[in-house]
Amino acid sequence: FPSQTVTGNFANVIHGLNANHLTDQVIQRSKRMILDTLGVGLLGTSTEVYHKVKQYSKIYSSDISSTIWGHLDFRLPPLYAAFVNGVAVHSMDFDDTWHPATHPSGAVLPAVIALSEAFPQKKKISGLDLLLAFNVGIEVQGRLLRFSNEARNIPKRY
Repeated sequence: FPSQTVTGNFANVIHGLNANHLTDQVIQRSKRMILDTLGVGLLGTSTEVYHKVKQYSKIYSSDISSTIWGHLDFRLPPLYAAFVNGVAVHSMDFDDTWHPATHPSGAVLPAVIALSEAFPQKKKISGLDLLLAFNVGIEVQGRLLRFSNEARNIPKRY
């Protein structure tokens, strides 16, 4: 439809994604990306910046909570757990990247895991659902990167 906006088209594509779109190759690459991100994030739990945000985040509490990586006894509301775990991933700066420069998994995986933990026990999501959510997040980030005029100029700034 010519009258459809870019945003509307973008939303329709993302809304239409389902587990059937996950090919074997996408699943294998996603698992590798997730494993790499978890490894970098766990290593990042030893950094000074991680300890600072973890300490600061202790002021937040909620009935709904998610795990802080490397500290199973310390839980936070999903928003803050995603933030703290994302800081752990990015603090090492070894997480995956693509061109122009962005780190897709470090932004997406902590949010997906924190949200998945927040679901009530009777509504827990499957591993396939988690892979789909992860890939939708990567797709959103990639499309936003492609839409961005700023991203096109990143190589010229260095």
